[in-house]
Amino acid sequence: MLFKLFLCFTLIPVIELYLLIQVGSVIGGLNTILLVIGTGFAGAWLARMEGMNTMFKVQQNLNQGLMPAEELIDALIILIAGLVLITPGLLTDFVGLMLLWPVTRNRFKRFLRRKFDELSARGDINITKFH
Repeated sequence: MLFKLFLCFTLIPVIELYLLIQVGSVIGGLNTILLVIGTGFAGAWLARMEGMNTMFKVQQNLNQGLMPAEELIDALIILIAGLVLITPGLLTDFVGLMLLWPVTRNRFKRFLRRKFDELSARGDINITKFH
């Protein structure tokens, strides 16, 4: 786990720097900075819209007496996307925007559900502890 964290905190910034340098050499430094700022604003706007949408769905489900499990997973993914978008860079902005876009967020949600089911089937996660 420590090695994965080390890679995450060293490899991602190196990739981000490389991408920024490459894009900057093609479109110019100022345009690259404007691109990063623009994707940040677009991500913040989309995170706000998707977050409010999700909170509305959570309230609707709670008012109907239903557990908003899917909406809570969406809210967690939107939170993660917002945190990724705070990190300046093109790769992290792309990942954040993909997590915010409902189509790719639903695919990611299905992937997480499959992983959770696999961990549960192997016994790595015991869901009876939470009941």
